[in-house]
Amino acid sequence: MLDLQRLRALHAVSVHGTVGAAAAALGYTPSAVSQQIAKLERETRTTLLEREGRGVRLTDEARQLAVTAQELMAIVERAETDLEQRRGVPAGRLTVAAFPSAARGLMPGVLADLGRRHPALDARLTEIDPHLSVDLVAKGAVDLAVVHDWDIAPLPAPSGVEQAVIGDDLCDLLVPEGHPFAGRESVRREELGGERWICQPPGRVCHDWLLRTLRSAGHEPEVVHQADENPTLVALVGAGLGVALIPRLGRGPLPSEVVEVPLDPMPVRRLYALWRTGAARRPAIAQTVRTLREFWPRAAARTTR
Repeated sequence: MLDLQRLRALHAVSVHGTVGAAAAALGYTPSAVSQQIAKLERETRTTLLEREGRGVRLTDEARQLAVTAQELMAIVERAETDLEQRRGVPAGRLTVAAFPSAARGLMPGVLADLGRRHPALDARLTEIDPHLSVDLVAKGAVDLAVVHDWDIAPLPAPSGVEQAVIGDDLCDLLVPEGHPFAGRESVRREELGGERWICQPPGRVCHDWLLRTLRSAGHEPEVVHQADENPTLVALVGAGLGVALIPRLGRGPLPSEVVEVPLDPMPVRRLYALWRTGAARRPAIAQTVRTLREFWPRAAARTTR
């Protein structure tokens, strides 16, 4: 008899790509995940992981077994959903993925409120980029994801994944004090040519959106500095090294040397909650989505000066 927890560990490695990332997603240590897979190899008398440089890769047999593991996890999820629905109370473990600024600006209050009101619910957060978390939901690696898209760069949900709107997050142009735009009531996108830009690295939603936005206005952006975290981007702007377009959620108070200027039209990114269709009946999903919507006005209010 194959052990479901060991299959879950193998599935996590197949989804996340490394033992360390799988361990982080499951809430285990890398050593524990390696031990689970080693036991699974003994049970199946099959090599599942092979060394590849400093990492590992799944064998063909492991990939097939991971597909079976996903199917079994879906069956277990349906059974757990049926039981939770009969009780009518949010319960059990709920894994949530959220992009960094939502993890900082929205999720702490949501998770704390869920813990107070539903002590039988064990909600656990992982910070993951939106493009990655959509696939993790579809594959059953996480139960619910908080994602976002932009007005000119929609993020499609795959088949079998449902979504609900949480709210709209506004984005401002940040410039150093003394910049010609500082003090302006608004700036049109057509005026943004010739600026030195500070933004997130390529492949991130915000980076791609910046390039599309400026190119649609007839400008080829000159990106001079790149950083993952919004506080770092703000600090670089404050040092006079360029300008940035940064959403308000989770941004925090701006230092005196950074000036916020509205764009016309103002960029908007929309936040969504995503979950698998098969889990839609689960009270934990429904309550978490309601709580996300309840807390959004508070999170949005905290982003204003």
